[in-house]
Amino acid sequence: MPTPATIKLNSGYEMPRVGFGLWKVGNDTCADQVYNAIKAGYRLFDGACDYGNEVEAGQGVARAIKEGIVKREELFIVSKLWNTFHEADKVEPIARKQLADWGVDYFDIYYIHFPVALKYVDPAIRYPPGWGSKIEFSNATIQETWKAMESLVDKKLAHSIGISNFSSQSIMDLLRYARIRPAVLQIEHHPYLVQPRLVEYAQKEGIRVTAYSSFGPLSFAEFNMENADNCPRLFDTPTVQQIAAKHGKSAAQVLLRWSTQQDIAVIPKSDKAHRLAENLDVLSWDLEEADLKAITALDRNLRFNDPLNYGMYVPIFY
Repeated sequence: MPTPATIKLNSGYEMPRVGFGLWKVGNDTCADQVYNAIKAGYRLFDGACDYGNEVEAGQGVARAIKEGIVKREELFIVSKLWNTFHEADKVEPIARKQLADWGVDYFDIYYIHFPVALKYVDPAIRYPPGWGSKIEFSNATIQETWKAMESLVDKKLAHSIGISNFSSQSIMDLLRYARIRPAVLQIEHHPYLVQPRLVEYAQKEGIRVTAYSSFGPLSFAEFNMENADNCPRLFDTPTVQQIAAKHGKSAAQVLLRWSTQQDIAVIPKSDKAHRLAENLDVLSWDLEEADLKAITALDRNLRFNDPLNYGMYVPIFY
């Protein structure tokens, strides 16, 4: 059965199930890619301070709005609070800077990017601040940060707030004191990292799940990670290839449908028109139950987006 194009959030807003991810989209092409994606039908754009391309993404949005292709209220713009801005008095100023970079008045959802608080870095000195050459932790608690996130909703700077890269334990803690519950949990999710208990827990708590890096090691090939370099591409596995051939779909479509059929949103990206169209077409057809189980059986509990894999001792997933 066709899957609805949007997901109802616990905040009352509707979020597209398929969006366009802005991680690793170059500054030289970002504005055009966002503009072309809007023309292709994308309405959700998943950005972050750390991606370093929010100004350019906003330029693409502004161009599409100016040409009458879309209205601001038809878009779902996502951004994230970086680790160096977790102190209560740093959250609103950086959110306002990011809004100004995008050229919009509010975010549709604003996430805590990682459950890690690092020492503050003044944006005038380094922006985006990244992890830095030396890891220096801050004493800001998630409770302090979340209270400041809630104030963004109160001030209408964000319609919804959410969390990214959180474990079940971290979510349990947050829910004890949250006045406004997180609307979405964004996590690395692909057939090599299925995380069924985390997904199940979030969904049972009414927290929607968005997958990033849906194509697994493909997203990390450039970082020379041993576990990514020595891992077969999901596109090339016999399981995915056979299922794709059976349904007359691409391997990418099969992987995205595997997620969306589990009520998980996805944020792929491409700079090719035919891929943009293919990636949107992952709601109108179904994989068979046997297909879903076969793809899930590829699970290796293999995480790529882990600070440890980048040489930083921040063992948040252990």
